[in-house]
Amino acid sequence: MKALTFHGPRDIRYSEVPDPQLIDERAAVVRVTRASICGSDLHIYHDEGFSDDLGFCVGHEAVGVITEVGAAVDRRSVGDRVLIPASMGCPRCQACDEGRTSQCTSRSGATEKCYGLSTALQGSQAELVAVPDADRNTVIIPEGISDDAAVVMTDATATAWYGARRARIAPGESVAVIGLGPIGQMAVQHARLMGAAEVFGIDPVPERRRMAAVQGARVVDAEDPVAQVREWTGGQGAHAAIEAVGADATIEMAQRLVRRTGRVSVVGVNQNKRYSFHMERAQVKELEFAIGLCSVQFELPTLLELTRAGRLDPEVVITHRLPLSEGPAAYT
Repeated sequence: MKALTFHGPRDIRYSEVPDPQLIDERAAVVRVTRASICGSDLHIYHDEGFSDDLGFCVGHEAVGVITEVGAAVDRRSVGDRVLIPASMGCPRCQACDEGRTSQCTSRSGATEKCYGLSTALQGSQAELVAVPDADRNTVIIPEGISDDAAVVMTDATATAWYGARRARIAPGESVAVIGLGPIGQMAVQHARLMGAAEVFGIDPVPERRRMAAVQGARVVDAEDPVAQVREWTGGQGAHAAIEAVGADATIEMAQRLVRRTGRVSVVGVNQNKRYSFHMERAQVKELEFAIGLCSVQFELPTLLELTRAGRLDPEVVITHRLPLSEGPAAYT
């Protein structure tokens, strides 16, 4: 089969690789109909990866049709149209039983819990993908939800919802969203759905700001976003901030953007083991600081219903549709 594979910094190739096989009797093979590029894939592309491995298939956002199932798969069948959550659960621990796959106690590292970060679990930017524990790690796509909407829900929509939920947004509050990529765009939708009176969108890319404005965000195009948000909020700052970049500077900005007793929710991936947290400021302002990785399976039931009912529109973040063969160009 054909797949996109990683061979070093800025080197993604459209390659011929072996077809995936059933890992065990609980596994399935899925023919991929949609796959998308996540910010984590770009970390790998820019040599900020999660392992030193080379030659593995990248990607962890995909939907498709099941082509093969193992003998012990009970709730899935050949022909089922499914989405593949980016986070992978095991069949053994209580956390995964509850859908909280990021807290899995059977798999220790990120490369074992997410597709396409190393050779440990091959990715889904491919014609076919092997899915372990298929009953837990595939989700039937309900009628009325398109493949385009579903592929955004495999990671970006769920992560944005997780970030907004952890920010504890209340009706009438102001919310700053830092980083207006797919997760940030969805966070704008979620904040408004949760009743935010104002959502401030912060990103250096004009096209992203324009997209967020269409969704109802008040976009910040000033050189000093903190000063602008404070001006708009009568000098107080936002009630909550959702950080969807993962850079030291933007995490710092989120803490400065919120008012006293404000809430910061970080979903951007930061691998800095020496990040300097401004403890005094957080203590004086009585900040709440939440950070974590989304368990997609846990968030999906709510999001599927909201999307099916027309309350959410994940497809809005899709700007380009390309064949897999043009995948390497999509990374540049």
